[in-house]
Amino acid sequence: MSASKTDKLVPNAGNGGETEKYKWTQTLADLNVGIKFPVLPNKKSISCIIEESRISVGVLGQDPILSGELFANVNADESFWQLDRDESTLELYLEKENKMEWWKSVVKGEPELDTTKVEPENSKLSDLDGETRGMVEKMMFDQRQKASGLPTSDELQKEQMFEKFKSQHPEMDFSNVKFS
Repeated sequence: MSASKTDKLVPNAGNGGETEKYKWTQTLADLNVGIKFPVLPNKKSISCIIEESRISVGVLGQDPILSGELFANVNADESFWQLDRDESTLELYLEKENKMEWWKSVVKGEPELDTTKVEPENSKLSDLDGETRGMVEKMMFDQRQKASGLPTSDELQKEQMFEKFKSQHPEMDFSNVKFS
């Protein structure tokens, strides 16, 4: 990771970062932290406490490797850790409480990411709530219509309203009416 002009770090390919002690990635929903060990300790010697706003991870009898106030709250009941023996890594999964926010760091006080450089994952229309999905579908329809030289949804609606008005007022002359 390199520093940008704002003295903030540029996110890695997983929209996270790397410190001397661990690497992390994130989506809007969660955070994954990997702590690499030269020799992986056994499960019983690991101390891992995940609370809503704090974390402490390390080996019993030693200073914690990762400890402090989390950048934002997590759902502690849905967060967990596991050992990856093949990679000699302790892996943490932290479920974010606010699923609409990019974290600048895992714990407060660490070097921060420039979250304007985060590359969001593509979302599916089915992931969106009804109102947002409707807006996105309308925008996509209008974009296709414009690209084909056809009227947008708003223009079609105006034309329908005009046709209805014309049918309600046959006594009026609409021959010189033009839409712009």
